[in-house]
Amino acid sequence: MIFALFGYGRFGHAFADLLQRAGHVVRIHDPQAEVPAALACATPAAALAGAEWAVLAMPVPQLEPALRELRPLLEARHTVIDVGSVKEHPCALLDEHLGAAIPHAGTHPLFGPLSLARGEPLRTVLCASARHPQAAWRTRALFEALGCTVIAQDAAAHDRAMAKTHALAFFIARALVEMGVGDDLSMAPPSFLGLANMLAAVRGDAGHLFAAIQRENPYAESARAELLEHLDAIHRRLLASDEALAIPPSVP
Repeated sequence: MIFALFGYGRFGHAFADLLQRAGHVVRIHDPQAEVPAALACATPAAALAGAEWAVLAMPVPQLEPALRELRPLLEARHTVIDVGSVKEHPCALLDEHLGAAIPHAGTHPLFGPLSLARGEPLRTVLCASARHPQAAWRTRALFEALGCTVIAQDAAAHDRAMAKTHALAFFIARALVEMGVGDDLSMAPPSFLGLANMLAAVRGDAGHLFAAIQRENPYAESARAELLEHLDAIHRRLLASDEALAIPPSVP
């Protein structure tokens, strides 16, 4: 199959490599990136010519301008997917700009360059448009063929879950990186090494991912506030008593 890929940042680069390894043809349009000459297309129209898929891999704030530019070039033969880390607003934009005419689905590949390099199991969240069940089926089949476990979820539930996982993990890791924690792991105990991947992800981010999962996710702000409240409460309990602090039992 032929893929038109719009956006060649860290994830776009990794996803292009994954598609090519699976035997697909990739055409890339990104005037801001250094794209290999064999893959680069000077215009969106050139990238879309003959393509079955259009992959929107630009930063989330650039999604709506990209949809406005691409809409006149898209046809019913194209299946459009985004690969952003938040889904509620992007999926609404896909529905608004592509409507019933252009098949589309929202996706969040739960992997990136580091996890691909480590050979970790691949997972992708699929947020289907109610208007395009066939596009959702094709998208599921695509990611499964790429070796992914596909998790079907609605966009709001996805963002609520990501606020308590993805956003909080990056929030904590960003603070640790800015503190200089993890620069020297020579004496780090095994319990800390579990944070190393998170720190590496933050260090490798150009800022787009961190900004998107914190600012574009409508549930991230309240999750951060809740975390800070709990950290402050634990800190005050430690100062007030020398008793051990038992970990509350997990909720089934």
